[in-house]
Amino acid sequence: MRGRVQPRPLGEIAAAAARVFTGKGYKAAGISDVAAVLGLSHGALYTYVDSKEALLYLAFLHLAEPEAPAGLTIPVGSPGPAGIAEIDARSVASAGFPALDAALGRRTKPVADELGGIIDELYAYIEGHQGLLALVESCARDIPELAELHFVRGRRVVLDQLGDYLRRRIRSGHLRPVPDVPTSARFLVESVAWFAWHRHGDQDSLMLKDDDCRRTVRHLLLAAFLPAEPSPGGNDDDADG
Repeated sequence: MRGRVQPRPLGEIAAAAARVFTGKGYKAAGISDVAAVLGLSHGALYTYVDSKEALLYLAFLHLAEPEAPAGLTIPVGSPGPAGIAEIDARSVASAGFPALDAALGRRTKPVADELGGIIDELYAYIEGHQGLLALVESCARDIPELAELHFVRGRRVVLDQLGDYLRRRIRSGHLRPVPDVPTSARFLVESVAWFAWHRHGDQDSLMLKDDDCRRTVRHLLLAAFLPAEPSPGGNDDDADG
């Protein structure tokens, strides 16, 4: 390959790896699968990475920090499962959920605006990280460190915070009572996730427009949680904690 074939950009290697691992999962995918997508031999791919794990690292880096692979030295090594999981954690931390964080404190705006802001930021995060989230879901079953960091210390924490928010605002009379708060928090997140992400894999939903989905999800979730009429006797912010 040296002197005869132009080296492939690492971003191209990483994008192919992301497609393969997302489609097959980590254990089922092989170096040869990625090589085939790129039109390279199995051996030629080792010019760029030193292992299958390093390919997965490149895939995660490409989806979380698209410019990062270009700065790596080849052959790329792997930081190990914990290092791969840390890329996912960095993407969540860099995005943050400031509207949810603020809402867990004292109420400073109408609840419709407060909850609407939470819905908007969840939608924006999921919509903007579809590829990374799909890769995580595909590979987490094979990598316990990734599952622990993403689901246990990531998503479940956000769900717990959202449940805490709903519980406070229901107690103060600003949101309507629900049969079960944890289930309601999951309903909110999964409703957002389907329209912001999963609908793109549904052939029968391709006619739906992004802006229409975003506005409609916000509208319907607010209608589900806001009281039909403002609560005249509801406790105010001191009860929200």
